[in-house]
Amino acid sequence: MRYRNLEECVIDLEKHGHLVRIAEEVDPHLEMAAIHMKVYEAGGPALLFENVKGSKFRAVSNLFGTMERSKFIFRETWDSTQNVIGLRNDPVKALKNPFKYIGTGLAARKALPLKKMSSGPAGFKEIQISDMPLIQHWQGDGGAFVTLPQVYSEDPEKPGIMNSNLGMYRVQLTGNDYEVNKEVGIHYQIHRGIGVHQDKANKLGQPLKVSVFIGGPPAHTLSAIMPLPEGMSELTFAGLLSGRHFRYTYVDGYCISLDADFVITGEIHQGDTKPEGPFGDHLGYYSLIHPFPVMKVHKVYARENAIYPFTVVGRPPQEDTSFGELIHRLTGGAIQNEIRGVKEVHAIDAAGVHPLLFAIGSERYTPYQQVKQPAEILTQANRILGTGQLSLAKFLFITAEEKREVSTHQIEDFLGYMLERIDLHRDIHFQTNTTIDTLDYSGTGLNAGSKVIFAAAGEKKRELCTEVPELVRGLPGFEQVSLVMPGIVAISGPQFTSYKEAEQQINELCDAIRSRGPLTTCPMIIFCDDSDYLSAELDNFLWVTFTRSNPSHDIYGVNSFYDFKHWGCDNVIIDARSKPHQAPPLIPDPGVEEHIKRLFVKGASLGGVGMK
Repeated sequence: MRYRNLEECVIDLEKHGHLVRIAEEVDPHLEMAAIHMKVYEAGGPALLFENVKGSKFRAVSNLFGTMERSKFIFRETWDSTQNVIGLRNDPVKALKNPFKYIGTGLAARKALPLKKMSSGPAGFKEIQISDMPLIQHWQGDGGAFVTLPQVYSEDPEKPGIMNSNLGMYRVQLTGNDYEVNKEVGIHYQIHRGIGVHQDKANKLGQPLKVSVFIGGPPAHTLSAIMPLPEGMSELTFAGLLSGRHFRYTYVDGYCISLDADFVITGEIHQGDTKPEGPFGDHLGYYSLIHPFPVMKVHKVYARENAIYPFTVVGRPPQEDTSFGELIHRLTGGAIQNEIRGVKEVHAIDAAGVHPLLFAIGSERYTPYQQVKQPAEILTQANRILGTGQLSLAKFLFITAEEKREVSTHQIEDFLGYMLERIDLHRDIHFQTNTTIDTLDYSGTGLNAGSKVIFAAAGEKKRELCTEVPELVRGLPGFEQVSLVMPGIVAISGPQFTSYKEAEQQINELCDAIRSRGPLTTCPMIIFCDDSDYLSAELDNFLWVTFTRSNPSHDIYGVNSFYDFKHWGCDNVIIDARSKPHQAPPLIPDPGVEEHIKRLFVKGASLGGVGMK
């Protein structure tokens, strides 16, 4: 079904058993988020909150909570959208089989935005920010946030919808020093298009006009996070995936989406910032308070019978995991077209996406050589770390698929393949004092940290341990040891206090290992707070290790050395302990967890959804 608005989507999902209504009054302060997370965790339906305390508007969440439901929402436009993106990546396809792609051309016509001439947004009424469902997700959050916004801005030098940017940048509605109904915070990170627009507006000495769209057809929400090929705007993609033109008009110089449920318009002035945050974010920690642009609210609009969509982010996986999977399935071979020789790039969701990338490239530079080592994949690694949001990655593991198939989506197998082949003296490459994800607090400051590339190619060099090696059992002072997976063990250490003390502690660990002989079967050791927890699940290992370590500061090695500024070792040690400068992890409020059980008992709205 091609939805004209969010209401049509809600009705369709309910008709097909993908949505339940919650008629009881629910508090937007922590309760709605807690209910959402329990239902998501159980693989449950989308939720329509019909009675939101303090607001007359309904709210919906978990629309994209499962891939089955996400594919169902886009069932009529999925194939044609894939075909259009595929042709953009490989236009020769249409030349080889033109009749096959006639339908694709017809579908692409819907991609063009459609302007409506109007003195005002028909079907909308003016409201206040305080009329909306003011949802606070975590007890440590600074206030209420919009978590599925579509933030629209135009290039001040080339105004118009075809030179616009649509991004999902969180919006803080209340709290901190914001003047309610008059100001909202716009949190956008590095490598975001709106930043380019604001920079241009600043140079022209004018404020940047911004419109925040909330709701509308689900395709509009997904379009705000799509990493599209250069030259394809988010609004053309919104029309393509929804099977219907993106309809808009201008009021007071602001772009208004005529299909959105809510629209907030306003201006961002040069140098005008206020403290934004904290916010429980998708790495599983709070992003802390920092100055971000403040938008002076001009007008706020709501459709008749508007529905407010929201999601909840926290330690992955959460609903936004489905976004990543949808993007991967839609864009298909885009990365191969963008970076020649690269077969796969996978941002690991369990590690918070940006902290950890796996990639498979090619080794074609010297096919005449018998002994292979990383060469072309190092060129490809630099290209990956210089491409869009991939450049935010901290850890990049890259290999070349040669004598057997390997997939970045088979995480344990991929890491095992790497660890069997990597030369730890030669194949670890650091970039220090560079940028990392804004939400990652393992580095040296906001947006600041380091990167490391682990590259592996050629023949298998070692067998990997399948149990804790005897060489690391019962080490004095380091008795708690667990096997994470073949080739990786976790060792518990004392609480982290300072880097000076950490260096001394890990030197003692290296000395203890060295005294027992070479540890050839275990190339990677994770030094952590609790080895039993880290090794209990693969997701625990990925989350703890790669969200709590800064490569330049937290990677050590047994028999480490420098050779003409290149670092190597016999065994890599990653210090993945929690550190004082890092953001606190997200912990559910026990009182709220207890209170929402009323909705999950037999006979209640969510009686069919299990509670853990």
